[in-house]
Amino acid sequence: MGKYLHLLRTLLAGAALAACLPSAMATVLNFDDIADGTLPLNYGGLDWSTAGWIVFSTPAAPYTPHSGTGRVTTGFMADDASSVIRFGKSTSFDGAYFAGLGGAVLSFDLLLNGQLVHSSVTLDPSATPSFLASGYAGLVDTVMVRSANHGEYVMDDFSFAQAVPEPETYAMLLGGLLVVGSIARRRKQHA
Repeated sequence: MGKYLHLLRTLLAGAALAACLPSAMATVLNFDDIADGTLPLNYGGLDWSTAGWIVFSTPAAPYTPHSGTGRVTTGFMADDASSVIRFGKSTSFDGAYFAGLGGAVLSFDLLLNGQLVHSSVTLDPSATPSFLASGYAGLVDTVMVRSANHGEYVMDDFSFAQAVPEPETYAMLLGGLLVVGSIARRRKQHA
């Protein structure tokens, strides 16, 4: 009976440890940690290479940051295809804050494996930063920022969460805990 109780304790400990693992790692890019100029192509672990995104921190109404002083924009009158942001792996994208000139109406197109999976609602920016939610809970690997007037808005606090670990990850963790528990039990019996 004692060995089954020990096995049950090991299983419960493994389940408790698995429950403590984060289901997703939330990330908010606020652009405050980089100098004014061209945004690094791999900033925050994302691929920003298609647009030549520009970072600036100088106060300039109506291009108000949501937090800190840093924010990004695209080139003036760029096209939507140049505003693409790519994730290294499938990710849950929450949204971002925008401010700028009225009329630079914004939205997100969300893609997975090159296929459009969702388009967000639109946001007409103003000097007061407003959050544009993606409106999509699924996984994406690409975000396209669409606008009627690129370069007339700024983006801040770009929010996303890395994908939840695969079930196989939890199975491997539980299997490893069972092996460790089994070894500990054998050592205890031989002592």
